[in-house]
Amino acid sequence: MTIKEITRIIDGKVICCEEKLPNNIEYAFSSDLMSDVLTIEKENLVLITGLANLQTIRTSEMSDISCIIFARDKKIGEDMVSLAKENNMILIESPYSMFHISGELYKAGIKSIY
Repeated sequence: MTIKEITRIIDGKVICCEEKLPNNIEYAFSSDLMSDVLTIEKENLVLITGLANLQTIRTSEMSDISCIIFARDKKIGEDMVSLAKENNMILIESPYSMFHISGELYKAGIKSIY
């Protein structure tokens, strides 16, 4: 499924790196614990989180995650956008909870990690 389709399903707002919207995503992982994110070794993965800070971007970069969805209407700061652009990551804000986003993406065919 493309990131553009995912964005539509979750009523998302793309904050940076719109050029990546045609890229495909196969898996999703939901977590606010960045130590758990570091254990993931999958490609074509989207991270769903409510943790809106620089550590999320840094952890995602270390885990080769290039798409992050911020749940619960969390707002992404300019410092996060700047770091995401440096790492070519697409950032998306969604008004829904992590549970809701996960359910909608699972229903649409995105695979879970575990």
